[in-house]
Amino acid sequence: MTRAFFYVTLFLIAHLAVAQTTKKPLRVGIAGLVHDHVHGILNKAFKQTGQTDIEIVGMAEPNRELAEKLAKRHGFSMSLVYPTVAEMLEKTKPEAVTDFGRIVDHKKTVEICAPRGIHVMVEKPLATTFADAKQMEALAKKHNIQLLTNYETTWYGSNHKAYAIANTEKSIGDLRKIVVHDGHQGPKEIGVSNEFLAWLTDPIANGAGALFDFGCYGANLSTWLMHNQRPISVLAVTQQIKPDIYPKVDDEGTIILTYPKTQTIIQGSWNWPFGRKDMEVYGQTGYVFTVDGSRMRVRLKDDKSEHAMEATQADAPSSDPFAYLAKLIHGETKPDELTSLENNVIVMEILDAARQSAKTGKAVVLKNSQ
Repeated sequence: MTRAFFYVTLFLIAHLAVAQTTKKPLRVGIAGLVHDHVHGILNKAFKQTGQTDIEIVGMAEPNRELAEKLAKRHGFSMSLVYPTVAEMLEKTKPEAVTDFGRIVDHKKTVEICAPRGIHVMVEKPLATTFADAKQMEALAKKHNIQLLTNYETTWYGSNHKAYAIANTEKSIGDLRKIVVHDGHQGPKEIGVSNEFLAWLTDPIANGAGALFDFGCYGANLSTWLMHNQRPISVLAVTQQIKPDIYPKVDDEGTIILTYPKTQTIIQGSWNWPFGRKDMEVYGQTGYVFTVDGSRMRVRLKDDKSEHAMEATQADAPSSDPFAYLAKLIHGETKPDELTSLENNVIVMEILDAARQSAKTGKAVVLKNSQ
């Protein structure tokens, strides 16, 4: 190696290191602070030292008292808070917006962000109606923005490992039955904030109760496992087991999705004795169960009994939805199917049909789904 070549190489390494350390974080605005999941991004932005993925440049929240309470808790300046999304966008120029408002307001956020070329990540589910979801999809495509839906279970290594066993490795044969359990004891019972509880238990603001709040997880995972195939029919049953606590919405919801050779049972509930987010995937020759974000149980064709398996965080696309968002917008990673718009428009078609089925007591056949 010549001395000149050595110095050129050293210069390039140093230049690359500087470029990596000076990469600008994604400029993010927050639309709404009434969803308790907002604590995740606020903790990351204002309490995690050394994080360089995102920078919160503004927040839109008309409830000044709520904003002040969160500012005190997380240590951000009230100068970041604006009364409307429009003013926040105008004053702070974010590259992306994360929506932590009511589900019914997701469409408004997309309507104001998409024409400005601002990417959007909403909390699950995408919308409260299939019609709203289709309008949001059209806006996202017209203005070429990313429109993502954030589910906690997207970041579970176990789900991605289960998908690999079932679909990539094809270790359990053709899929025959998928059973997904999600929920907890109830939002009031686990102590969610008053601001969150107010709209979560409103059929207009949230779309439904447990049927939407937790049914969306199973619809998302089933659609993914079935390669975005729409089901033939959707049948749902809901109950109000605790009408004294939840007088306006269901607190128990079961959805059955019928595919040509597969059936999915989605159990979303505010009546589980404990919080749970787990899944059972059965094939012709074996099964894979997810217990939580990492633990799994598997039995293949020649196994005499099931065995435990541990997934790692590396099996998931990221451990952090907001770091993933930054990498996606910066072109450093590819879109994940679970957060994708294509998947989540189908999810909304399923949830809309489930709500109709529960109301009428009849299965809803999806048009042109075979």
